[in-house]
Amino acid sequence: MLELFPMAKISLRRGAAADAEILLEFLRALAEYEHLPITADAETLRRDVFFNKRAEVVFAEIAGQPAGMALFFFTYSTFSGRPILYVEDLFVKKDFRQQGVGRELLRYIARAALEQNCGGLNWSALNWNKPSLAFYKKLGAVHLRDWDRYSLSGEALQGLAG
Repeated sequence: MLELFPMAKISLRRGAAADAEILLEFLRALAEYEHLPITADAETLRRDVFFNKRAEVVFAEIAGQPAGMALFFFTYSTFSGRPILYVEDLFVKKDFRQQGVGRELLRYIARAALEQNCGGLNWSALNWNKPSLAFYKKLGAVHLRDWDRYSLSGEALQGLAG
């Protein structure tokens, strides 16, 4: 286990094409934590995230060690007439939790949202992930209780598309 760095400086950097493998490593750890399958590979991430710019990623490091990452992209709110930044993935490695890494990653995205005149930040969280839910509440995030998230993929997506 890594030593905790309570006073260590958190460095943030934007991801680049050379980071596709480290992004995949973080996504595999997140998928394991969330008990979800992952089928992405480094080449797909390199193409879609870094070359086609379908999303942006920021990495956090402490003492030169990869500590966390966040992947986000723009959506649009027709009600406000403004873009929204959607945080698809936020993950901090276990050894670096409780050191402000997640907060710094979200602070970075919040600043990006304000720079782009966004109406806010959105994300989803698993309802059993109590530490994350408490963290989001502490930040001032509001749980949208009246909204349920839906997903259509695989055979159902193929069937609807005809």
